[in-house]
Amino acid sequence: RGAMLDEVRRTAHDSRTTRTKRAAYDRALEALRGLLGREPSRAELAQTMDISDAELLAIEASGVRLTPIDDAYDETSLAFASDDPDPFEALCAAEDRDRLLEAMVQLPDRLKLVLQLFFVEELNLTEIAAVLEVSVPRVHQLRAKALKDLRALMEGD
Repeated sequence: RGAMLDEVRRTAHDSRTTRTKRAAYDRALEALRGLLGREPSRAELAQTMDISDAELLAIEASGVRLTPIDDAYDETSLAFASDDPDPFEALCAAEDRDRLLEAMVQLPDRLKLVLQLFFVEELNLTEIAAVLEVSVPRVHQLRAKALKDLRALMEGD
């Protein structure tokens, strides 16, 4: 427990005094909001805390941390990551899709139907067996053969 507290203190940007003043500020702000039913003015807050306007300003400013953009910016940071796909990856995906379509055309109709029912229509093997009027193990064999043939056709290019 002591080591954890030491680590928190070591990495904290504020001194203990600053954190104490900030906590008192937050308590006074909440108390005045509850009492007045509105956002208190700076003068009301300073009067409640029994401090000057300059001290109040210093407490409010203590919560603000300015970080140089060079420290915050990192090209690998997720905050700066783009949702747009990498152009090279998009090109590769398009080429792979085209190769897959070319390979699919070369498959027999029955194997194409099995793949369509499984991957596009998202039917399970039992449902595909009912459509094709074959057993579930046979559907499994057909699907395995279709995938094996597709892989061979795509690797053959």
